[in-house]
Amino acid sequence: MAAAHSHHQLRTASSIEPHLVSIPEAWFLMGSSSGQDCERPVHRVWIDAFLLAATQVTNAEYERFVNSTASGPPPFTHDPNFNHPEQPVTGISWFDAEHYCQWLSAQTGRPYRLPTEAEWERAARADLEQNDFPWGNDPPHSRPNYATRWQTGPEPVARYAPNAFGLHNMCDNVHEWCSDWYDLNYYATSPDRNPRGPELRQGIGQRKASRGGSWRHHVKVSLCSARSSIPPDFHYADYGFRVASDLI
Repeated sequence: MAAAHSHHQLRTASSIEPHLVSIPEAWFLMGSSSGQDCERPVHRVWIDAFLLAATQVTNAEYERFVNSTASGPPPFTHDPNFNHPEQPVTGISWFDAEHYCQWLSAQTGRPYRLPTEAEWERAARADLEQNDFPWGNDPPHSRPNYATRWQTGPEPVARYAPNAFGLHNMCDNVHEWCSDWYDLNYYATSPDRNPRGPELRQGIGQRKASRGGSWRHHVKVSLCSARSSIPPDFHYADYGFRVASDLI
């Protein structure tokens, strides 16, 4: 009986585990000298090896969490522009994303979490040092079907080629929550190894950092270096997330 129960747990865990990509440890140049002020100065950062989901968390994946925890459904569950099973889940607050990571960790035994800003940028660049986009420097409108994508909402994940690390939709589709509190001046004082953002203190850290582009913007694809942020309790139609994990 115990063996059967263990087998059931293993099968359940494997069915909800995302496809994880191994991001190798490395130094990289973070930021941009030609972007927003908050992307300066360009600085050298070391990131330990970690794992990052190949795609943004989908509606189908998030529904398992909702059903398992009796959590409230996402705000756009009944909107046909947002509720395809393979679209990224949207309208998720930072706290919702954190809760999902905690649930997934408990279900699988792997320590899931949100990526840091530095991890996200390292993964998006994929060793293309200081290139603008995950694929290089060619402009977004040169990409396949750019003019017809994202008409009324995000597209199903992984429809187009991944970056060199095997990650889909980095810099497009939806903004992705990061673990860090946000400080526009953080790069001036950031540690050079595994930076995790500023401490929460008066005047700083009232917003959580996010990365990537959005279906909602005129320019749909962001630069790898582009930073964004909103308060952690906000529910926006162009905010989602992907999960990360330390190596175990």
